[in-house]
Amino acid sequence: MFLSGLGASAAAPQIVLFLVKELGASLPLAGFYYLTSLAAPVAGYFVGRYSDHTGNRLGLFRMCAVAGFVGWAGLAVSTSVWIPFIIAVALLAVSGATASQIFAAVHDELSDKPDDANESVVAIIRMALTGGWIVGPVLGAWVAAAYGLRPMLWMTAICMLLQIAPLGTLNPTVKIKPASASEPARHSSLRAMLPLLTFTGLFVMLYAGEPVKYGFLLIYMEERLKLGPAVRGTVIGTQPFIELIIMPFSIGLGRKLGNIWLMCIAAAMGVFANLCFALWSSAAGMFAGQILMGGVWGIFMVLGIIVAQRLLPNAVATASAIFMSSTALASALGGIASGFGVAFLGLPHVFLLPALFAGIAVIGLALMASTESFKVY
Repeated sequence: MFLSGLGASAAAPQIVLFLVKELGASLPLAGFYYLTSLAAPVAGYFVGRYSDHTGNRLGLFRMCAVAGFVGWAGLAVSTSVWIPFIIAVALLAVSGATASQIFAAVHDELSDKPDDANESVVAIIRMALTGGWIVGPVLGAWVAAAYGLRPMLWMTAICMLLQIAPLGTLNPTVKIKPASASEPARHSSLRAMLPLLTFTGLFVMLYAGEPVKYGFLLIYMEERLKLGPAVRGTVIGTQPFIELIIMPFSIGLGRKLGNIWLMCIAAAMGVFANLCFALWSSAAGMFAGQILMGGVWGIFMVLGIIVAQRLLPNAVATASAIFMSSTALASALGGIASGFGVAFLGLPHVFLLPALFAGIAVIGLALMASTESFKVY
């Protein structure tokens, strides 16, 4: 998970710069790159379903990691602006299922050994992913500045492949329970998945601000605020650092306040974070926004996967894949917002759109938290 976060976070803030500076794409076209992420939820869903049918979590994890390596390597050598779009749909969409397979495998192991500390185990593993996101932006900015954007993409590709190494030949397979006559194929029922889909949809609204931020915050800091590379990299790295601090406390706070109520508060922090980006034109404003966003994801990235798996307990790989691949769907929504938003609103007012999306998430989560069937979560 650390290697995954390191590679992904090194490339995420730089991908728009790569499309613009290396391949000659316009800013709106570069923003529309995130539309390719629409393929990831589809790929993740089918990988998750196959995982739930076979129980082969880590075998699928390795296949997805290899797909990620090939995809990022392809981006690094691409010479035409359309090539990254094709690669993102064909390979990177599949590679997005790696983390969901890991969390499904973790769920299987913890289910065999029930304990009150199991949720803390999930938090620790999620913290490793965040640790990669702390190091990645700074390292990616340095590699891009010192060696170029293409070597930075090669670094991401290598990190994707190296994910396989720590697990060695470990390959536990969960025992699949056959569906009973009274409950056939419950995991594939749309009605059974409706609570999960509702929760995931609200998460998508909140996460839609991330591609807007990663697409244009660096450009805004460089071209308008004239901040140096070290400051820009530190601003990007501030969010995951705050996440890492907050994560250990998310489980305890969730038990006291209720997981969904706590996530509602976190979504409200997302509103204020994006208002900082849009209205506070200084390095201090950028840091303030990133600190608030660290609070948002320090809560969501621990509690989100736990709640998602509880909402579809008979198909945890499917639930994990739907929830975790929803970040790609959010990237598509954010791509549309960033493409049109930067054209009509300009920088930095494009960040008003993710503030609006986060506000919708606040309202939806508040309604869910006040619903009796969700109070347990």
